[in-house]
Amino acid sequence: MTTSDDPRIRVRRIYDDPEPSDGTRVLVDRVWPRGVSKDHANLGEWLKDVAPSTELRQWYGHDPDKYDEFARRYREELKDDTRAEALDRLKDIAEKGTLTLLTASKRDDISQAAVLKKTLDSGRHG
Repeated sequence: MTTSDDPRIRVRRIYDDPEPSDGTRVLVDRVWPRGVSKDHANLGEWLKDVAPSTELRQWYGHDPDKYDEFARRYREELKDDTRAEALDRLKDIAEKGTLTLLTASKRDDISQAAVLKKTLDSGRHG
């Protein structure tokens, strides 16, 4: 049985304590999360450039009913040069080992990190 869900690519909230199994921790939010110190974040990188546009983020507002449309629009945004370059950086990190995509979203399952994980998963098995 094969699955397109790569266990080496994870999505977590930045507010959760780092775990040794996280591998390389990358923040994929455009704005630094409130109340999180750089030390506590324990980041490998902060890739602001891979985050959705401010306009898209504000339109979405983490409304679960808008998630599918948000994901579609965000995947379109990932094709622009700056975001595509940042996405390539995430692919490079994922190829070297475990990658944990971090977000401050209350629900990481409907966040841009979840869209990125799906995008990276499908790219690795194509």
